[in-house]
Amino acid sequence: MVGSVPTTAEVGERLSRTCSLTDDVSHLRYVSGARRTALERLGIVRVRDLFLHVPSRYLDFTNVTDIAHADVGQVATIVATVDKVALKRPRPHMQIVEVYLLDQTGVIEATFFRQPWIADQLKQGDQVALSGKVTFGYGFKQMKAPFFEVLGSGGEAADIARILPVHPVGEGISAAWMRRIVSAAVADAGDVADFLPAGIVARHGLMTLARAIREVHFPSSMAQKDLARRRLAFDELLCLQLALRTRQQVELGDVTPVAHATDGPRMRALLAAMPFELTDEQRAAADQILTDMGSGHVMNRLLLGDVGTGKTAVAAVALAAVADTGSQAAVMAPTSVLARQYAQKLGPLLDEAGITWRLVTGATDAKARQEAATAIAAGDVCVAFGTTALLSDDVAFRRLSLVVIDEQHRFGVGQRAALREKGAGADLLAMTATPIPRTLALSIYGDMQCSRITKRPRAGAGVKTTCIPPESADLAYGAIREACEAGHQAYVVCPLVDEKDDGSELDDVPEASRSTASRIHSAVQTQRELARGALKGLRIGLLTGRMSADEKDEAMESFRAGDLDVLVSTTVIEVGVDVPNATVMLVYDADRFGLATLHQLRGRVGRGDWPGEVFLECAAKKNTTARQRLQALEKTSDGFELAELDLRLRHEGEVLGLRQHGGVSLRLVDLAEDGDLVAWAHEDAERIVAKDATLSSDELRPLAMEVRDRFGAYFEEVLRA
Repeated sequence: MVGSVPTTAEVGERLSRTCSLTDDVSHLRYVSGARRTALERLGIVRVRDLFLHVPSRYLDFTNVTDIAHADVGQVATIVATVDKVALKRPRPHMQIVEVYLLDQTGVIEATFFRQPWIADQLKQGDQVALSGKVTFGYGFKQMKAPFFEVLGSGGEAADIARILPVHPVGEGISAAWMRRIVSAAVADAGDVADFLPAGIVARHGLMTLARAIREVHFPSSMAQKDLARRRLAFDELLCLQLALRTRQQVELGDVTPVAHATDGPRMRALLAAMPFELTDEQRAAADQILTDMGSGHVMNRLLLGDVGTGKTAVAAVALAAVADTGSQAAVMAPTSVLARQYAQKLGPLLDEAGITWRLVTGATDAKARQEAATAIAAGDVCVAFGTTALLSDDVAFRRLSLVVIDEQHRFGVGQRAALREKGAGADLLAMTATPIPRTLALSIYGDMQCSRITKRPRAGAGVKTTCIPPESADLAYGAIREACEAGHQAYVVCPLVDEKDDGSELDDVPEASRSTASRIHSAVQTQRELARGALKGLRIGLLTGRMSADEKDEAMESFRAGDLDVLVSTTVIEVGVDVPNATVMLVYDADRFGLATLHQLRGRVGRGDWPGEVFLECAAKKNTTARQRLQALEKTSDGFELAELDLRLRHEGEVLGLRQHGGVSLRLVDLAEDGDLVAWAHEDAERIVAKDATLSSDELRPLAMEVRDRFGAYFEEVLRA
């Protein structure tokens, strides 16, 4: 009876199902042996994992059309009878199955490539439901590699008048078996209690958890499927927000924050030594940072700035506040090249302001490193620039009060925490030149306050970006030669380090967005070929991530000093490298990179008084997805606009490299579409933590358990039970 109060037995049974979410999937029907192993390969170990393994697409069999009315160029669902099945081998290792199907209105041909077993699955007289894009050729309507379901010899369209989920599968488990397993799991364990407080569910008009699980896997309509996904996506966002805040609460614990002096003599000396006035945006960002540093609360701030917007100058202001407080700062960069550049750019300013500093990287020789470590430990050094070498046990600070981390997504969570632990209560200023969309910043960096700088203080001479096919590479070579003859320099960027690399690590963009070029350029081979071919006679250097720290520094210094005309490199030059004399860049296989990465790369030229020119070489044809992505770079130089587009084309973790650098990846959220969910989760998390920072109340305990269960492995060192 609707509205009736559940009995004690019913409540107990539902709680039991809820607790079973953490059970091994082998407890479910149809899961044992090889299927258990196949699910594990997909990351499905527990019942909860299976419920969150949502379909990648849905086939709407509620809207079936006949063959005559299936429009060419559109996706259609057709129910027809198999008339003929033929297995053909047009050439060795190529097998094609052609299936001709009939209904009362016409004939359609379905073609399957390299799937010879389909010839055994389908036989004359079978009723089959097909779903795919309709094309036309050789006098027939056609479907290439459609999804199909065999209805039997007497099936009707009405028999499949439903929405069929298609779950991601792998070796050892078919789509049909996955659907059967999920169906049984939903029936047996899907009616679970909701961990979200009822007030949040009601405020946002969300589905209950049990209904969302059912509708996302076996929707009653396409609209209900979308609402179910939104509920599960909100859960993921809220749990991540709470995990970030819980981590911050535990990390800070009972530390005593440092209230920095923000208007002392070294601050005034530094501002006077700067060769320029801070822009309005830079001043606003600096004021926000100084307000945090002087507040007596631990700062946790992210400084977002597009290429060339002057984040370094803003960071220098924070360093001056540390000097006036009589404490120390650590500035950690992802590469020795960038760490050395920080020291070279800021060092002279700090010297003029009377602020002591040292550089510590993996390339620092033993004697210099020991001297630096001794001075840092004694408090004689105010600012330590470095790489992960700063994390070493031999580098200890006397009174570390500020940690500055550049391109912070390139470091793992443990590395960031380890540096911060060297100074109890130290403020954190994280910086990135990677333009980040607002929704992504709110979700991934939801525990941080954000400052943004969008305008360059110095516009520079500008950069022209041009997409070229491989056969037009001479245009780029000519521009490089012309620039070098005029006394300038150039970069050539390759996706791979060595020709022996297979390119398997190049997951920057989806396969659908890449060209089908057989050869992917490597830096090592390209340097050799250019030196004896198109750029013969020019001084060509090499810089890759596999070189030793000393080799990298030597190559970069040679280029910066003008001893090299051309630097062939991988994306190790993507961030921060500043050589104003470089005016031309050629990027090979540009479709192998994300838009944000390409935007960062082209920011290496056109930084001085001379205009920059960037050539993006790509084998993809016009009007393909790969070429359209690159053409966006021809049209705009706004990094944040490109970042929004990049987010629509790629997964958020790929935009920032989070998977490779110790971050959290969102599985169910579409940040390009779920901006309202991100804002809701951000606001709800703030409200919840303000009321109960440890999530220990009876109302929040189920939510706390869910947060720990989802992100416990990531934050296990800080999350509480």
